[in-house]
Amino acid sequence: MADTSASAEAEARSILERAAESSFPPLHAVHHLLSVGVCVRCILRLLGAYSSACSHASLTASALHSFLEVHDDSIKGGSCPCLSMNDAYCSVCLGVLLPAFHRDKGLETPNGISHIDNISSMMSQVVQREGYQVDEFSLEISLPPVIAANERAIRLYMKQKYVNENWFKDKMFPQQTISVKEALRLLIAPSLEKLMNAKHGNNSFRIRLAYNHGDASQKLHSLLPNEHSRKRKTDSRNGGDTSNEAHKRNSADGNNKQTSESDSFIYKTLEGIQDQDFCNVFQLPPEKVFKPCHLVISCLRSPIYLGGRYLKLSRNVSQSCWIIDDERMGEASVEEIVGENVRAICRGDSCKFHAAGREDIDVRMLGSGRPFLVEVLNVRSIPSETEVQQIEERINNSEKKYVRVRNLKLVGNEIWTMMREGEAEKQKQYTALIWTSRNLTDDDLHNISITKDMEIVQKTPIRVLHRRSPLERKRIIHWMEIEKVTGSSSYYLLHLCTQAGTYIKEFVHGDLGRTHPNIGAILGCRAEILQLDVTDVKMGFLQ
Repeated sequence: MADTSASAEAEARSILERAAESSFPPLHAVHHLLSVGVCVRCILRLLGAYSSACSHASLTASALHSFLEVHDDSIKGGSCPCLSMNDAYCSVCLGVLLPAFHRDKGLETPNGISHIDNISSMMSQVVQREGYQVDEFSLEISLPPVIAANERAIRLYMKQKYVNENWFKDKMFPQQTISVKEALRLLIAPSLEKLMNAKHGNNSFRIRLAYNHGDASQKLHSLLPNEHSRKRKTDSRNGGDTSNEAHKRNSADGNNKQTSESDSFIYKTLEGIQDQDFCNVFQLPPEKVFKPCHLVISCLRSPIYLGGRYLKLSRNVSQSCWIIDDERMGEASVEEIVGENVRAICRGDSCKFHAAGREDIDVRMLGSGRPFLVEVLNVRSIPSETEVQQIEERINNSEKKYVRVRNLKLVGNEIWTMMREGEAEKQKQYTALIWTSRNLTDDDLHNISITKDMEIVQKTPIRVLHRRSPLERKRIIHWMEIEKVTGSSSYYLLHLCTQAGTYIKEFVHGDLGRTHPNIGAILGCRAEILQLDVTDVKMGFLQ
């Protein structure tokens, strides 16, 4: 442990000596920044020298103080008076980059472990507790806007104090400096990579650090112009509820979005304030802080998609869960049967079912099946090919045999767009059991079979007028074939291929003249549909 400590001190000295050679201001200015509560990391960061040192956890307040005691003639043989403020957190970053002693429950730093290693350890524990399987991750960091206000206040304060000194004009506070957010990311990423044995990069699995400082943020809000206050009141009336019940109602992702929108408005408000007005409103330098930020660590994986084709073999199973007045319609749904089996293997929070069109509850989906996607949210593990095969087998071997799936596989989200775009262009094939009020002649059967690319006009069917707009739609019947059911005189099997969006039931019986022409009108008799099956959905993917 002693060797490790000595090595860290030597590393810190080397960092500070390089900074002193390149861009350090006079030591009295460093003393002054320390005395107003700026941490060593923010001092170097604002000098523009921090990017080369930001991955070194050894850079601490005591390291800077030791450096000053050696290099500052005014305090040689004594101790730096700025060292006595151990209870204060950085007045710029609020302790995000270099905290004082953590005394909050759950944030106490064990002896011998750096603040950064402690944060990394907590992040790793969250990942493990949630059961995520991770080989790569990205970091998301959310900071309170008051940090940006504090940084601007320090810049303006130093400009007022040292504007006439040459060193300030030449070196102090360059415009292009590393942000607190990026500095923290560079500090944490190497430590977390080692701890989790995973690579940091631009990945769909995100670990989010959300910092908040209630007292400092409250004060910032009170100083902003009235327009911002009115915005905050409006947000509150529109659902910005922070009560426990509201917290239960909102998902973490929804809360993050709301906070992000509010923060964006604050940043815009700050940017719109001129320097002179800023100096008149805000305290320069910013006041010292004696409470740490509150940190919430959360994890989220971007949705994954599994696609394939489903067959629905029952006439009492809906595509999606169908409940009317608390009563389930049908025995089950494709959405539940497929979705729950997928979610169980992927260990996701929830899933969404998307299909290329839909069939009525009493219509079977046969043939090659209907293309579908299952969007699984925040999965703990991405399924392997073997696990995807297991999902397919579990569905197909279920006891009730309501639904089967084919060619299930992991796909990208671009398939969702392709499926939506292809819906209007696809063709669908059907087989319908129909009844006619008279026996059909051979000429009737022939006339049906020679029909090609016939245009029909359909008004919104009466049966769906309560939930669909009353429109008139043109559709194409590409071809039809009809055959007599053996042993009957008035029952026939009608095979047809149509444009997507055609109402087949109405095309058979006419819907009181709302679909024209229709089978009954073509044959000159009454026609009714008894059963309907979808036998093919022609789309060029998820085959």
